Amino acid sequence: MTARVDVRTRPAPGTPLAVCADIGSTYTKVAVVDVTDGTLVVTASHPTTAGTDVMHGLDACVADVAERLPGHDLSTRYACSSAGGGLRLAVVGYEALVSAEAAHRVATSAGARVVHVAAGRLDTAGVTALRAAQPDVVLLVGGTDGGDAETVRHNAARLAAARLRVPVVVAGNADARDDVVTALRAKSVPVVATDNVLPRIGVLAPQPARAAIREVFLRHVISGKGLSRDPRFARLVRGATPDVVLTAVELLADNADSADSAPGDFAVVDVGGATTDVYSVIVPDAERSAGPGREVAGVLWRSRTVEGDLGVRWSAPGVVVAARAEKLIGDAEAESLAAAAEARAADPDLIAESPEVDLRLAELAAVVALRRHARGETVGDRTLGPAASATVRRGGKDLGAVRLLIGSGGVLRHAPARASVAALEAVLSDHAGGWRLPKAATPRVDRAYVLAAVGLLAADFPYAAMALARREL
Repeated sequence: MTARVDVRTRPAPGTPLAVCADIGSTYTKVAVVDVTDGTLVVTASHPTTAGTDVMHGLDACVADVAERLPGHDLSTRYACSSAGGGLRLAVVGYEALVSAEAAHRVATSAGARVVHVAAGRLDTAGVTALRAAQPDVVLLVGGTDGGDAETVRHNAARLAAARLRVPVVVAGNADARDDVVTALRAKSVPVVATDNVLPRIGVLAPQPARAAIREVFLRHVISGKGLSRDPRFARLVRGATPDVVLTAVELLADNADSADSAPGDFAVVDVGGATTDVYSVIVPDAERSAGPGREVAGVLWRSRTVEGDLGVRWSAPGVVVAARAEKLIGDAEAESLAAAAEARAADPDLIAESPEVDLRLAELAAVVALRRHARGETVGDRTLGPAASATVRRGGKDLGAVRLLIGSGGVLRHAPARASVAALEAVLSDHAGGWRLPKAATPRVDRAYVLAAVGLLAADFPYAAMALARREL
């Protein structure tokens, strides 16, 4: 099968180009970018060849692109991947509302799908449940620096004895770090140790753990999923696709100017076939970070949430159920959408004769996902000291200052421009969701699917990455 190729411009001979590929579960998408000025030269897509070797589909896509760009060097290549289910991660922490919750937030920001969370001392049943979740990586945390160290030591010993054969990222109490690493390595468990995700109550430090998770993903998970026997695959992949997209969102926020937005105020909703992901980068609020109402698990100002029941193919029935529960649709519409949703779940490759149903499902998925991302969940009260207490919330974001809402996903990209923007406008006019709406947000659709390319180019070609984002978004 040949790739679907769209030539946007004809670069001059010798123009330095970079091939940026997102190897997804269904399609492999390629963007060829002029790295001198960030011009998008070509886009292409090809069905992901996960059944044989994912490099077959990527090579076919690049070969078709090369035919349209004769004489150009396409050897500079970057890739991200969500094929094979992406990155499955389990969290093992000390307390459900503190270290385990902090680790959960860090894991999702690192591009992982959290498949299991355990809190407290692991016992036989806990190890059995962890094994059943089939994680690719375990994130082991517990205790603030200088706090409880025995729980994380105990859990490390149980993981070592369990021989799960999956790598462990250790990001707990610094006082116990050496003992934990020693226990795991003694049983030949691959381990990467990094700084505590929660060094103090209310202080969340995500970046070291996020970098360690990325390292483990590249070193162990990519090669272990059986996606490709070609050694080029591991060399090309720079991270899990959601992690790379968050990098793009962060780049946008850090380089915003007065013509674009206040720095930091961006959000992205990516409606996929199986999940709907929401990314946000928000200017830190000193009062919320340090005041008596602070979150004991800390605030992640640059974050991602994953809604595994919201998608327009595999998870389409979940969209109908969630929209009904949120009172976004009535019984009549729920009944009419249910059959279409079931058909899409049964045949994810279904090509609808008209886009209306897919767009409605995407709109509902986006609205519910933004509600969940912004609203968070109240889980109780906690005493923070002799004179302070706080309502504990699991997640939640104040999106009132968001100035740019970017929509992504195949349904939004391929729909008529007016219709896809209207779906995002439904998110921005959702007054009944119990979350603070952006005051003056502009909706945009990533129609050329450049967010992954922006994230892939951010480290080596930051100017081109930012120019590409500004031009296309």
